[in-house]
Amino acid sequence: MSKQEISIPSLATKITSEAAAYEYLEGLRWNGTTVCPHCGAMGTAYFLNPANGSSRSTRTGSISERRVWKCKDCRKQFSVLTGTIFHGTKIPVRTWLFVIFEMCASKNGVSAREIERKYDLTAKSAWFVVHRIREAMKREPMAGLLTGAVIVDETYIGGKPRNMHAKQRAALGHMEHKTAVISLVHKESGEVRSEVVEPVTSKTLREAIERNVVLADTVLHSDSHAGYVGVGKDMAGHQSVNHTVDEYVRGDVTTNHAEGYFSQLKRSIDGTHHHVSAEHLPRYLAEFDYRFTTRHMNDAERMSNVVGNSAGRRLTYKPITAED
Repeated sequence: MSKQEISIPSLATKITSEAAAYEYLEGLRWNGTTVCPHCGAMGTAYFLNPANGSSRSTRTGSISERRVWKCKDCRKQFSVLTGTIFHGTKIPVRTWLFVIFEMCASKNGVSAREIERKYDLTAKSAWFVVHRIREAMKREPMAGLLTGAVIVDETYIGGKPRNMHAKQRAALGHMEHKTAVISLVHKESGEVRSEVVEPVTSKTLREAIERNVVLADTVLHSDSHAGYVGVGKDMAGHQSVNHTVDEYVRGDVTTNHAEGYFSQLKRSIDGTHHHVSAEHLPRYLAEFDYRFTTRHMNDAERMSNVVGNSAGRRLTYKPITAED
């Protein structure tokens, strides 16, 4: 992982063509050693493109700058895109790299509409691209549980009924118009983990906490919400501050870390995305969790990390557009 900072001009200088974009992506993913996505063999593949040029002729006679490799073990062909979030894409790899950089470098995120305008994509393509990148920003499925001091708090994402059209208010009826989100922030590392909780009860709050921390080895810091009392009794410790009497910090006990994260999250959703549906909110949370957790990395490190997480996370269009 390179620690050298990059910028859009420097990135544009490095990837002047589609072939150069493939090479750059290979460097980020493989770091000099190819990995076959079919059998997992490392360093056994050989390059199929002509040695004297970056382009090659396909079986239909057209010219392609796609860099193709063949594994000596399983004899299958592949590229750096195979089995990743880029799999099957018709969008230039060069465009993908620029969009990944923007999403890693923009503190407030980047909207699909902005990507559509800046990179001459259709609205559907831009929306699909940013969701696939968010998929690579998700926490590793096998990520360990948190221990030590963990701050927990909840917030609500969504518009106010008075700002809605009359038809929208009528459609809501007695349904909740906001989506509840719980976030856990590790006090030492600064890692944040957020989840949608529905409804907000002692049971759902406990389940969210249990999915992310080792109860017996964790001291919980919260506000005076009654939903944390029960789970707090089963943890190594539970300390809280009482916001109703203007108590926000007592010694080293505070929820300010989570409040700061919520402040950034809400400003970004309101200012950049304007509206996020409840169905897709978990992916947006993964994006903002990722940037907050990696805030001490530079943009090059963050970009390299996202590309490194792209394998095995192929996301097709139908599942994310299917109605519940």
